[in-house]
Amino acid sequence: MKRILALVKKEFIHLRNDWWLPAFMLIGGMMELVLVAWATSRPITNLPLVVVDYDRSAASRAFVQALENTGTFDFQGYAPDEESVRQALTRGEINTAVIIPPDYSLQIHDPRGQAQVAVLLNGAESIPATEARRAIEGVAYALNQKLVIERLGLPADEFSSFAFSMRVWFNETLKDAYYTTPAEFGLMLEFTALLFAALAFTRERELGTLEQLLVMPFSSADLIIGKAIPVVIIGYSDFLLMLLLLRYIFKLPIRGSLLLLLIVAFGYLLVELSKGLVISVVARTQHQAFLLVMLVGMTDFMFTGYAAPVEGMPLAFQWLANFIPAHHWLTILRGILLKGAGLDVLWPNLLALAVLGAVITFFSLRYVRRVLD
Repeated sequence: MKRILALVKKEFIHLRNDWWLPAFMLIGGMMELVLVAWATSRPITNLPLVVVDYDRSAASRAFVQALENTGTFDFQGYAPDEESVRQALTRGEINTAVIIPPDYSLQIHDPRGQAQVAVLLNGAESIPATEARRAIEGVAYALNQKLVIERLGLPADEFSSFAFSMRVWFNETLKDAYYTTPAEFGLMLEFTALLFAALAFTRERELGTLEQLLVMPFSSADLIIGKAIPVVIIGYSDFLLMLLLLRYIFKLPIRGSLLLLLIVAFGYLLVELSKGLVISVVARTQHQAFLLVMLVGMTDFMFTGYAAPVEGMPLAFQWLANFIPAHHWLTILRGILLKGAGLDVLWPNLLALAVLGAVITFFSLRYVRRVLD
């Protein structure tokens, strides 16, 4: 125990001298989480909109007013022709353009006419373009319903058609932050543990002190435990700080068992720690270790469902995702935070994470001990 404590003390002396590394991981991870939570918690508004109005009628002005009332667009004014609109889209000055034909008012008031407008979207920025399309489709749907009622000659309160009742569970307002923030939160824990563990032995190798450690009266188990304890302390502290940040600053709910979340996070931290130690003994320099961490982390990222739902992937990738601990970790994290799920619901993911963690930890530590020996 004294040998292990001496190694732990030495690790913290290293971290004190290289203070930028823990500062970068703790403060950098929290800042990234804050930026993601802030950016995704705000609705998309003030998208630049330009209109080419060839009709110049009351009907066309009413349509433009309806677009402004959605709150999605920032009306920049009228453009003289379509060519100026195309140039503005190419330069990225606007996101959306609407072209109203010269006979728009006649088509609106013609009982058999079909009014049409042209909409141009900047598809190079897909997220604003998708939001703009939704807003315009909503305006078009409301206007179409109003015209149908007028042409049928029925009072609005007597006109009825198919309707449905919808209730959204777990995220009533469909905030993007409720999806992106837990995912970013979970991934930050993985990258923190991987990076700190990956630099454990590579730093010693670059400083020329690894050989000194190996000839001292330390067993390989002493070295592994002594290197692991600071990683666990820093990684878990980072996890708790980010959890407090999400709960009390961005008001992300914790509907499930907090104790279960803390226990699972500690277990997942040990799994990523063992992977990071393997990287640490494989890499020859800290630069190599960092690149390997990015490779492993981004591979896990693709199977977490953050970038794209796992259910929408080919069956082979869906099957492969079951062998990625990060996939089960994020499922458990979202289940506890948003759904209030417990062991009765999450036990398949908990069991898979425990089995994968045990296998990865066993073979990783065995490999690390063999290399050190």
